[in-house]
Amino acid sequence: MRELRKVVGAVLGVACAVAFASSVSTQAPTGLMGTWKLNLTKSTFSPGPAPKSMTITYTPEGESLKIVVDVVPAEGSPQHREVTAGYDGKDYPVTGDPAADMIRLKRISSTEGESIFTKGGKVMEVNKRTLSADGQTLTIATEGTTADGKPRKDVAVYDKQP
Repeated sequence: MRELRKVVGAVLGVACAVAFASSVSTQAPTGLMGTWKLNLTKSTFSPGPAPKSMTITYTPEGESLKIVVDVVPAEGSPQHREVTAGYDGKDYPVTGDPAADMIRLKRISSTEGESIFTKGGKVMEVNKRTLSADGQTLTIATEGTTADGKPRKDVAVYDKQP
């Protein structure tokens, strides 16, 4: 009987681990987890200016995705932004982002996702994330409005960090 309990316990443990991994991986685009560094030479920012540097880290947090962004803007102090959100169509609070206070995530495919950033209920920007076939490049196309009301259209290319 004791051996049967051990086997059942081991099977349940594996099943829980698989269920956890599936819940995050079926939500977030495949291969998104990890740290990504902005490749300024491959990126375009309109109207600009480009940030001096930017790093994004994606980690699973329960059934949600934790996103941490560290950016050194062209002007001003470094910023640290964080959000933990699910791919369930709900709005989640963003901290540290002067241009947004909420985010909503949407899965498009196994390699694509969308983030909608709002401030005071108004859509400020829409990001479409696309992972390369080899999982080493993340491209984020952003359309939105700058703080002074100008249209914004950026294509930021990130390299996966070891």
